[in-house]
Amino acid sequence: MGSWFLILLQSFLLFLLSVLLHSNPSLAYALKNCTISYSHNRTEVWVECIHRFLTAIPDDIPHNAISLDLKSNQILRINRRELSGLSELRYLNLNENKISRIEDGAFADLVQLRNLDVDLNNLTSVTDNMFQGLSKLVHLSLYLNQITSISPLAFQPLISLQRLILRFNNLYQISHIAPVFRLPKLYELDLAQNNFTSFQSDDLPVNASNLRTLNLNTNQLRKFSLTRDVFPHLESFHLPECSGDFEWGISNKTFLRSVKHLYLSETTVSFEIYSMMLQSVDSVEYLSLAFMKTLLNEGLVNIACQRPALTTLSLSYNFVGSINETLLQRCSGVTDLDLAANVLTELPEVSFRSMKQLRRLALNQNRLTRVPLAIRGLSTLEILKLSDNFIPELGCSDFQALTGLRELYLNHNRIGILRGCVFQDLNDLKILHIGHNAINIFDDTFKVSLQNLQVLNLHSNDFNKLSKGDFGNLSSLRYLDVESDTFYVASDGVFEGLDNLQTLSVSPSSYREGLFTGLCHLENLMVHQRSDQSSIVSEQNDEPPFSSLPFLKRLMIKNYNKYLCEISKSLLRGLHSLELFSAQQLFIEAPHPDTFTNTPHLKNLQIIQSNLEGLKPELFRPIPNLQGLDLSRNQLRCLDFLTQANLSAVRWMTLSHNELTVINETVFQFLPALTYLDLSGNPFTCDCSNTGFIQWVKNNKQTQVVNAYQYVCSFPLSKQGTKLLDFDIQSCWMDVGFLCFISSSCLVVLTLLSSFIYHFLRWQLVYAFHLFLAFLYDSRRRRKGVPHHYDAFISYNVHDEAWVFSQMLPVLEGEQGWRLCLHHRDFQPGKLKSVFIFKTNHFMINSNSQIILSSTEAPRFTCATSTGLMLYLFFSSF
Repeated sequence: MGSWFLILLQSFLLFLLSVLLHSNPSLAYALKNCTISYSHNRTEVWVECIHRFLTAIPDDIPHNAISLDLKSNQILRINRRELSGLSELRYLNLNENKISRIEDGAFADLVQLRNLDVDLNNLTSVTDNMFQGLSKLVHLSLYLNQITSISPLAFQPLISLQRLILRFNNLYQISHIAPVFRLPKLYELDLAQNNFTSFQSDDLPVNASNLRTLNLNTNQLRKFSLTRDVFPHLESFHLPECSGDFEWGISNKTFLRSVKHLYLSETTVSFEIYSMMLQSVDSVEYLSLAFMKTLLNEGLVNIACQRPALTTLSLSYNFVGSINETLLQRCSGVTDLDLAANVLTELPEVSFRSMKQLRRLALNQNRLTRVPLAIRGLSTLEILKLSDNFIPELGCSDFQALTGLRELYLNHNRIGILRGCVFQDLNDLKILHIGHNAINIFDDTFKVSLQNLQVLNLHSNDFNKLSKGDFGNLSSLRYLDVESDTFYVASDGVFEGLDNLQTLSVSPSSYREGLFTGLCHLENLMVHQRSDQSSIVSEQNDEPPFSSLPFLKRLMIKNYNKYLCEISKSLLRGLHSLELFSAQQLFIEAPHPDTFTNTPHLKNLQIIQSNLEGLKPELFRPIPNLQGLDLSRNQLRCLDFLTQANLSAVRWMTLSHNELTVINETVFQFLPALTYLDLSGNPFTCDCSNTGFIQWVKNNKQTQVVNAYQYVCSFPLSKQGTKLLDFDIQSCWMDVGFLCFISSSCLVVLTLLSSFIYHFLRWQLVYAFHLFLAFLYDSRRRRKGVPHHYDAFISYNVHDEAWVFSQMLPVLEGEQGWRLCLHHRDFQPGKLKSVFIFKTNHFMINSNSQIILSSTEAPRFTCATSTGLMLYLFFSSF
């Protein structure tokens, strides 16, 4: 019984194993509706599900995700089970959905969450247990919902909260948000654009708050009153738009003693109320007065500038066309002045005369047609912004005596000519932005001055030639952008003297070996090809244009025209330090296999939109350290080159928008480090030729196939428009798992049958086997019909003689056809065995069978042997 139990147990275990092998429940790495962003740190999983038309949170979010972005979907509610198990999540973005309800405890498992954004949704209330479990939450934003009520216990679990944004809701009573002020670490509270009509300390908790920033902007307050010191640490205060009957009451000026940043905006409040506000904040350092055009000229600026600690004054967004000479007369202590986003056309020459400490001046986004005379002589000025105006030219005295200027922004104007004398006094200038103008002549601008300049932006101008020596005096320059919307002629050695240049962006018409000489420390080069002539080194022009750049790490070449030429294999010669190469619409055919021979340290390669139909594996063998490969927007039809390309270090690969119809999944076995693969935009074939690839996408646990569940079939026509991963691969072959199941089941049955036969039927089988041998022998003898040959030797005694002749002979000779040899001999008691053996041996010549007859008179031991043993001895003689 015990052996049978063991056999049954073994068979049951084998059955279970076969079932498990058949089901193969592996967790797929490809997400159905989301994408895992590529990250060099594999332990950080950032999941993006933006613009997917989701109505619920997907159920296949990896449990080790630290960031989940569900922005811009159609989610209506958040259930408790949808976010369960995401214990490592730190950032959750639910912005721009239609969420109207969040179940209590929905975030209970998010014990590591730091940032939660639920902006632009339809929440109407905040319940007691909505934020249960978020003890480590630091940032919470509920901007632009329809919240009218907040439960008193709603924010109690948020003991680590530092920033709370409730802007643009329908809150109307401060008592609704009073419990917020009890949060021990809350530093910033944004209540702007709600329906509050009053803000009084009597509605707040008795204990003082740790709040640092309070924003009440765009609330139609009628009363603001502080009778207790509830904000001893408040540093930044945004006062709201107030109604005409607004009441301002601060019983003690020390209640706002810590306020350093004060923001005041458009209001119908009287000048006297504003004066009271300003006089309540003696410690203010930064003051913003926006949308207050009518009050500026009434002396409000003078009162503001009397604050002893004031250093920064912002008068932007007041839309004033001009200012009077006395507007800033009392602002002698101001160091930063912002007049941006107005409609200024001119400034009085004495506008800034009293501002002897002015360091930063912003006049951008106005309508100035020339550099204001008022800035001349501001020797303390360090930053000047004149961008986004209508200045057509610069004069030699425009920046006169600005000896302390460090940064100058003149971009987005209408400047056409740069004279050599314009920047002659700016010896300490480090940053100059003068892009997006109409400059066509440099003159000697950069030959005689600006020796300390580090950043020069001349992007999108109209110059048509760069000559040698144009930048000769800029020995400290580190960044130079001379990219143009067209192309220009650049002379050999035009960049000589720029010994410290690290980043360069150019758009020359042609490329020669001597163009980039002198740039021995250049690390980043962007080449923009806009000419319709052959400009890159070709098979006919084999001079390597970048051979003089030994420290170049990143090279990007982008072609904007339709003209393409054959690229020489020596294009990258000399670039031994190159780590990134990007070529867009550059190659007319596959690059030569020796193209990357001189770039052994290349880590990222991008060949985009270059009409490549196929690549040779030899192209990649010189770059074994390659980690990123982008071959998107080509015409690749096959990926077989990957099998011999030696790309064992590649982690991410983009092959989107090619002509790939069938993918052989075995090629990815030669990319052991691959974790990110993008194949979107290819015309896939949905038939049995892609079954292996479909299975690989679903089952592999290392490589994420980006947006795989959104890949659309293009062929055959009957499947056009359907999803690739929806194709039924079971229709293509019998499941291997099922075959394994059948095989294992047959093996179990055979084992059981063999055990049963061995234990119970082995002697019966032996008996049957010998009967079968006798049958064969009898059949063979009958066919031969040999005469004078006996089939059996019969030995008997007198007691059995009658039975032998009456019953035995008729059956054996008559019915069976045997020929018998009869031997009459009496047995002597005690000598049967010896007689038998002797007679048997004596007659072996004539007979192959012996039959011994034993009667009751014979010794009993002749019949004592078991029937099985006698038969065995009998038939074994055949």
